[in-house]
Amino acid sequence: MLNKVEICGVNTSKLIVLKESEKLELLEKIKRGDSEARNQLVSGNLRLVLSVVQKFTNRGENLDDLFQVGCIGLIKSIDNFDTGLNVRFSTYAVPMIIGEIRRYLRDNNSIRVSRSLRDLAYKAMQVKERLTGETGRDPTIEEIAREMEMPKEDVVLALEAIVEPVSLYEPAYNDGGDAIFVMDQVGDKQSDKDWLDEISLKEAIENLSDREKKILSLRFFVGKTQMEVAQEIGISQAQVSRLEKSALTRIKKQI
Repeated sequence: MLNKVEICGVNTSKLIVLKESEKLELLEKIKRGDSEARNQLVSGNLRLVLSVVQKFTNRGENLDDLFQVGCIGLIKSIDNFDTGLNVRFSTYAVPMIIGEIRRYLRDNNSIRVSRSLRDLAYKAMQVKERLTGETGRDPTIEEIAREMEMPKEDVVLALEAIVEPVSLYEPAYNDGGDAIFVMDQVGDKQSDKDWLDEISLKEAIENLSDREKKILSLRFFVGKTQMEVAQEIGISQAQVSRLEKSALTRIKKQI
């Protein structure tokens, strides 16, 4: 699935990547009611959708379906993005796309959790939060069950039942600016921030020239010295150094 070239009739090998300045320009046109600009912005971010979708391929879901759902998330992010915020469009769009895909996976999950079990779990979470505030530490399951006057087993079952549906992109706090999501309070070896960084890096590299891409590939993936790269490409070591430094600087600015 990762090597699939055509998704929903779209040749992924020919997907374009827009610069951030181009995205902002199109967003301003969209604000003025330009429907063609909207289509261009959608087309210019399909590679972003593909990058997100590839993170879910180990679930055995149909890639075409996930791509279509991801596109819905992209369209929602375009319609709701505020150009006045000092935030890159991809930084805003990725959580929207992921959230849409997670909702799709949750709603199509064969395992259904009853409303009563959900209510019990949410009540247990509220009790846990209250006890944490009162004691200054995380309460044990026994303490939560005792406070709720319920068997410990029932509380455990309820909490485990909602583990999968809870999205890391549920807003935990919003003061009118950038929302704080559940993911911001959870640590992991490969956090969702790494996803954003990885996607931003791919976008930045796509904007480099073919020669700059080759230099960085030979230097940092193959492990060649600047002199070896210069000999292979046919330019001076000084030119390699200058092009490498310029490319890295542009990548850092875009990220």
